[in-house]
Amino acid sequence: MNNSPNYPSGPVPLDSPFYIPRPPVEELVYEEIGKPGALIRIKGAKEMGKSSLMLRIVDYAKNLGYQIVAIDFQQFDADCLNNLDRFLRSFCLQVTKQLNLEPNLDEYWDEDIGSKISCSLYFRWHILENLTSPLVLVLNEVNELFEYPQLTQDFLPLLRSWYEEAKQVPIWRSLRLIVVYTTEVYVPLKITQSPFNIGLPVQLADFTAEQVEELAKLHQLEWNESHTEKLMAIVGGHPILVRLALYHLATHPKETLENLLNSAASDTGIYTDHLQRLSRTLEEDPELKIVFQNLILGNKSLELPQNLSYKLESLGLVNLTNKQVKISQELYQKYFWQKIQAEIDLPGIKDAKFPANIMTSLAKEYQKLKQLAELDELTQLANRRSFEKKLQDYWNQLSDTQEPLSLIIGEIDFFKVYKSYYGEKQANHCLQEVAQAFIQPSKSEHTLVARYGDAQFAVILPRIDKSAAVEIAKNIQAQVQGLKIELNIPDYSGFPDSVVTVSLGLTTMMVTANSALDELISRTGQALKSAQIIGGNYLKSV
Repeated sequence: MNNSPNYPSGPVPLDSPFYIPRPPVEELVYEEIGKPGALIRIKGAKEMGKSSLMLRIVDYAKNLGYQIVAIDFQQFDADCLNNLDRFLRSFCLQVTKQLNLEPNLDEYWDEDIGSKISCSLYFRWHILENLTSPLVLVLNEVNELFEYPQLTQDFLPLLRSWYEEAKQVPIWRSLRLIVVYTTEVYVPLKITQSPFNIGLPVQLADFTAEQVEELAKLHQLEWNESHTEKLMAIVGGHPILVRLALYHLATHPKETLENLLNSAASDTGIYTDHLQRLSRTLEEDPELKIVFQNLILGNKSLELPQNLSYKLESLGLVNLTNKQVKISQELYQKYFWQKIQAEIDLPGIKDAKFPANIMTSLAKEYQKLKQLAELDELTQLANRRSFEKKLQDYWNQLSDTQEPLSLIIGEIDFFKVYKSYYGEKQANHCLQEVAQAFIQPSKSEHTLVARYGDAQFAVILPRIDKSAAVEIAKNIQAQVQGLKIELNIPDYSGFPDSVVTVSLGLTTMMVTANSALDELISRTGQALKSAQIIGGNYLKSV
């Protein structure tokens, strides 16, 4: 055992004396992991000690003779996360290889029964049936999936179904799940489908004053209650921030806590790397940055979307209590206050509130960014992200009423040829004109028109039956033809007209509790492909 303090980075090693237990957490998780079909949910913001606890659960399970597989969702690329079938195959393949089993995906994968059932059958018959001891499956950073709503709504209920299967099917009892995440799921899930309301919940909180003092003793510091109060006044009981301060004092004997805390909120203090990482994360998400700036400035009037408050919570920047959002540490309040001062060139303001005109300006900037995040810049239609969210919202609403939902997906015929011949500028103009042609026939209070792909557009028609949706689709085609955008390319034949046209796929489904949104999207995409095969300017409805 090494009693010399190491620089705090990553999980605390198993043999380190600087791991601080948080009773009764360790006792509960060790007991739970031994139960057949167990599921443990570990929640905590970044750098709160999730990995250190997970390391100890895994070590305990290994001593019980269990096999371990760890999947980190940060390692999946975006293309994989945008395709359920590819994601589940990759997921199963990773588990197979970590267990040193021979992959055999094709034997179990059947598109007729779907990817989720195929995945479950593979997991049961190829993985669990071939093991001689229980399997602990660690799923780390599950919150990474929340940015992909469709995947989240398919995969997370699958995890719950495995947990439920253990109550009836003996082989599933050999599976123990550890789900690690930073924040609550902000994708709508039915109560009966969510894995976040079952199993043993573990939420890692800040260190208490007693735990801070215990850690100070382990660092062999001359420490008293006054030191604890001063440190916690700035960083609370945040594990990594506390450990950094104690490590610095232990390795720099001439340094005082007062001097350390005086420079804590600067770019030259001991928290520089930590603070700059948070700052870079906010810079990469302008909407999140504006929201956080408003919180720093004390703007209580700003309506905070749930997904943004959860993202700030996952970073550890805020605490959420009964839907109230509060800056988590005085360190963050001071550091980001200074950054706002520098950005708007008001060095004289320190503790006073910012003037009302600056607050208003920031709020307007936030609303502008929020709008831009939902729009396609070129066509000013809703973007793909906004389309997927709205489609899911309508699907959830209509599932209780069993009403129809129609979906149109269309694509400009021969657009790649058009762009190659006429150039990008003219092609962009064509896209803008066609976008407007989709809007006019689709005008309705609840209709959404979106840019779905490069030259693809989608129209959501809630509570519109098939016959009415077909009429709308025909009107869209007529509007596009009526634009008379020239499509006359020498030495190229095969155009149905000398003007730009669109092919459309249309599907109408009665939304019920048993129907699947994936099926609506898939059938509409297939209908579009069928329309394009026929040769352009064609409507295929199913």
